[in-house]
Amino acid sequence: MTHISTGKFTVSSWNETTVHQADDETIDMGGVAYPARGFTRADVEYDYHGDVSGHGVEASLIAYNRESSAPTMAFLAFDGSIDGHEGSLVLRSVGEHAGMEVRGRLDIIPGLGTGGLANATGYAEIEISGHSDDGYPITFHYDLN
Repeated sequence: MTHISTGKFTVSSWNETTVHQADDETIDMGGVAYPARGFTRADVEYDYHGDVSGHGVEASLIAYNRESSAPTMAFLAFDGSIDGHEGSLVLRSVGEHAGMEVRGRLDIIPGLGTGGLANATGYAEIEISGHSDDGYPITFHYDLN
């Protein structure tokens, strides 16, 4: 039986560095210069609240192209609780962002969970539009086989 659980997350730290830049052009987002064409690595930490609570650590790659939205891919280690089931998960994230618009799907990687989440399967979804001081929504669709 598939369960659906929602929560909110906030970004507690973000460290992004350029890995490859195709030329000298940059784009400015929020006062920070990113490569207009190239890719970066972002090491990010999150705090989760609500029916999804805990802490996450992510290693993300972001490909910038001034002509289109930026595709992203990442691995996220989550440690906490989903609907009261405590443990940890590792998720593989694929998404895209354009400025402050972000969409992504995070698939639970089988075999890497612990505790009450050891047998979890499924995915989570995020969709962000603009800045929020209250956090951003995340929805898990999961089974505890």
